[in-house]
Amino acid sequence: MDLMEGLLTRRSVRKYVSDRKIDPETITEIIKAAQYAPTAHNRQPWEFLVVDDKEVLAHLRHIQRWTSFAKDAACVIFVCGDIEQSFNRSKDNETWSFVDVDCAIATENLLLAAHAKGLGACYCGAAPMQRVVDDLKEYLHLPENIRPFAIVPLGYPAEEPKQPEGRFKPEKIHWGKW
Repeated sequence: MDLMEGLLTRRSVRKYVSDRKIDPETITEIIKAAQYAPTAHNRQPWEFLVVDDKEVLAHLRHIQRWTSFAKDAACVIFVCGDIEQSFNRSKDNETWSFVDVDCAIATENLLLAAHAKGLGACYCGAAPMQRVVDDLKEYLHLPENIRPFAIVPLGYPAEEPKQPEGRFKPEKIHWGKW
């Protein structure tokens, strides 16, 4: 599949062949693609936690309620950001961090790479929901400087998601002025 086809056909997959594993080499290739995403000042603050323990996958719905389908995934990839590594500022009455932005771009690369490999994945948010971030940090025993950003169930699709019509809206393009 070429890049444009992948961009236009990738969909969130929430139903997986529950007993089919993904080999570690494929997962590594997908994470490699995520690590090629651009980042602010090339800080590359992301970290990836791959979990395939079915008990953990089933428990996720108690932390982030929209992940109930993760129990059937082959694994979940947690995209996390190192808040100490990210490009940030906390001085002169100005506080900000690019950690979530960088992790979002890496997550999109991850989703597209999974699609290119014939796998299904679904972006499920952690950040900016502080309760979810805090509960994941505790449940997964994450270091203090690691911020969970996304929960990405990954597996072989049990069905092909419907391709929506009408996604492209030329009226949302503004040329030169609003």
